[in-house]
Amino acid sequence: MASFNSPASALHLQARWQLTELAALLATIPAFYIELLETYPHLLGRLVYLAAAIALVVAQVKLAQLHAHRWGYLRRRGLDALLVLGLLVSSGLPPSVDMAAALPLRLAVAGLSLAQMISIVRPWITRGSLRHVLALSVAVLGACGIGFWLLEPRAVTLGDGLWLAFTTAATVGYGDIVPTTPASKIFSIFVVLLGYAALSLVTAGIASVWVETTERQVERDILRELHTELRALRAELSSLRAQRRSETRAENPCPASGAVPPTTLPTPPPAPTQSGS
Repeated sequence: MASFNSPASALHLQARWQLTELAALLATIPAFYIELLETYPHLLGRLVYLAAAIALVVAQVKLAQLHAHRWGYLRRRGLDALLVLGLLVSSGLPPSVDMAAALPLRLAVAGLSLAQMISIVRPWITRGSLRHVLALSVAVLGACGIGFWLLEPRAVTLGDGLWLAFTTAATVGYGDIVPTTPASKIFSIFVVLLGYAALSLVTAGIASVWVETTERQVERDILRELHTELRALRAELSSLRAQRRSETRAENPCPASGAVPPTTLPTPPPAPTQSGS
């Protein structure tokens, strides 16, 4: 059974708290427009800002517990501290429609939230993950289409909202449907940033698949040539060994099998001579 101190458990907990942080940041998007529109209860938007700030604090504390140097990790999270402060201030400000200075502050908080969401999602988008990039792009454009459908009066149907989201993200601008309200105009700024980034990721993902396919073909060709050369080298080495063995046998011939080498009998000593008496 894996303990909480194991690397697998640490990575699982890190992913879970990062998802919590991402969900809290995504919740601030409708909160921004609740504070901007007159037809929605503004108390709900301020409560969402407050809940997002609390969720970010808890997530960062839990993530810091997974590191050996907790205080060093927290000191490096300056953007998170600034974002939490901005969320707390946004939760205490009056609605954006009633206070002109509240709108730029909440826009700055929205920009920080967008930067933080990108930093969370970026490690999940790796080279070769075209399916994940396509799913992310469809989700982003779908959410943008729903946003335009809710915020723009000229987007009567969901299809109109999706069409406006795609033309805005692709910076095409046909002009058949355009943002007319302040809320939809501000929303279109984020749609351009998110949508253009998503479409660029799709284009880059398709290009990387083609390049990767070509690279793999080149690698296979190189490996095939290396295997052919290695087989030739092995055959040449075997031939050289056989030639060397034959030369060694020629220089040092061995006796035939079963033949007894000739033996030289010792010469008997000469007989002693007897002297006369």
